[in-house]
Amino acid sequence: MLKKGFWIIISVAAALALSIVIGIISPSEKINALWIVVAAGCFYAITYRLYSSFLATKVLVIDEDRPTPAKKLADGIDYHPTNRWVLFGHHFAAIAGAGPLIGPMLAAQFGYLPGFLWILIGSALGGAVHDMVILFASVRKNGRSLAQIARDEIGPVGGIATAFAILFIIIVALAGLGLAVVNALTKSSWGTFTISFTIPIAFFMGIYLYRIRPGRVSEVSVIGVILLVIAVFAGSYIPNSFLEPLFNLSRNNLVLSIAVYGFIASVLPVWMLLCPRDYLSTYMKIGTVILLALGVILIAPTIRMPAITRFIEGGGPIIPGKLFPFMFITIACGAISGFHSLISSGTTPKMIMSEKDIPMIGYGAMLVEGFVSIMALIAATILIPGDYFAINTKLPFDAIAALGFPVDKISELSKTVGTDVAGRPGGAVSLAVGMASILSSIPGMKGLMPYWYNFALMFEALFILTTVDTGTRVARFLLQELGGYIYKPISKTGWLPGNIITSLMVVCTWSYLIYSGNISTIWPMFGVANQLLAAIALGVGTTFIIKSGKIKYAWTTLIPMIFMFTTTFTAAWSLIGMFADKASKATTSAEAFTFKWYVIFSRSSGIGVYQGTKNG
Repeated sequence: MLKKGFWIIISVAAALALSIVIGIISPSEKINALWIVVAAGCFYAITYRLYSSFLATKVLVIDEDRPTPAKKLADGIDYHPTNRWVLFGHHFAAIAGAGPLIGPMLAAQFGYLPGFLWILIGSALGGAVHDMVILFASVRKNGRSLAQIARDEIGPVGGIATAFAILFIIIVALAGLGLAVVNALTKSSWGTFTISFTIPIAFFMGIYLYRIRPGRVSEVSVIGVILLVIAVFAGSYIPNSFLEPLFNLSRNNLVLSIAVYGFIASVLPVWMLLCPRDYLSTYMKIGTVILLALGVILIAPTIRMPAITRFIEGGGPIIPGKLFPFMFITIACGAISGFHSLISSGTTPKMIMSEKDIPMIGYGAMLVEGFVSIMALIAATILIPGDYFAINTKLPFDAIAALGFPVDKISELSKTVGTDVAGRPGGAVSLAVGMASILSSIPGMKGLMPYWYNFALMFEALFILTTVDTGTRVARFLLQELGGYIYKPISKTGWLPGNIITSLMVVCTWSYLIYSGNISTIWPMFGVANQLLAAIALGVGTTFIIKSGKIKYAWTTLIPMIFMFTTTFTAAWSLIGMFADKASKATTSAEAFTFKWYVIFSRSSGIGVYQGTKNG
């Protein structure tokens, strides 16, 4: 009775909060961000309790006594039994990249309501289902990749075509994620120092956990968190010190540094750097998001952005396209992400110790990411709309006012954080300003706005970089699978020369795209790539469910697949004209090549989604 009473209270709270946010109750009044937090938290709790259980028991039929690939194929390099909490940390850190932070920030130009509803519904009924089904399928197939599962379920020709499509997509996705890191850390010595310091901390944690004190997760967690806090506070002393030139990196130097890190993380054993670093960063990620939520609860800020703006019909200063389909590909990972299928069929299934952990890791981690997206949306929409547009565009203030959003406190914000924040598009700076505004308003935090602003920039970079390293490793797996058709030893993940060669090829490709591109070119393609891959993965998942004899439950993945097919097909063809026009107006050959490459990608995306759905 107590349990039933608890869930009744949660359900009533969710219904009340949603009614206020949507405007059913007091539609003429501005809403408080507190209601958004309550609605999201209660809704996610209900869907995790009910829908993930339904998927686990009825659709997938999880068997906790069945040996997992981590135990059957343990090799100490890629297949390695890992504590469920450590693995949750790795999985969450790997999937939670730029999308849940930058996407909602940019999509806020359409108003707070469309993004809120898509994040809420998309993550619980689409993204979490996508992640959990692919993770289960990979575990049941000995940790095989999405491309290999497609080959098993659809056929060899479809499997190889899917492998090439996935590799093509993940390169663009990694470029989009890496670009967000570059934008956040350029000329930020504090953030760069702290991010750099997490690497030796992760090495120490890996050696401590697997060599010095095996299995002592609590001990290494305490040590890691203490060292991480020290790194954060020590970073505040780097600016204006003799160490500043070492960490105050230019854009090109940052691209090179990230490429070197991605290569090293892809080649080393997972237990040595990748897994402990992801686990460590998860503490900061989840801790910061919880602190933001507490800040919203304590200060109860008012949402200043309208529920819906005039830009839903197109012509927005940040995203020029219409609400459909561009809001969906802009929010990307915040609601559903094809990139997650690469992690769910890449590193995670090779480390999971029991099938009973699949709902927590596959479904639960996506809901946490959805909550992160909600917090990013709040950080964007509590800003004065004119100031929001002044930060995220390079338009003159009078042009922004002509759109109906006069600039108000941008000069005051710049003075408070100690940096000119106007005309800094890309979402990273506006997110940092929004986060700093919330955190510095918490009792006892007044006057710490500059500290929180720099902390937020570092937080964004840490959030994203953990996806880049895992994504590079997964892309290496895919390239090795394809290389095995040419030279058999390349397909063996234990063969070091093959690991090095394929990792270099992956890193050089995505780092070139970062070097030659910008947020307006890479981010739309990242969104299309992400949603395209989600449509493919959901098609593979639907086929897997049908072949498992559960055709009556195929709707769980079929309905999201159809929606993703529609949005991606529409967006891909819409982008062709935009990039073709930019290619004809490019000022350099490198820029023209990049735009033409994107045109080819957009065309193949539209055709690829159609053919993949048809074949699936």
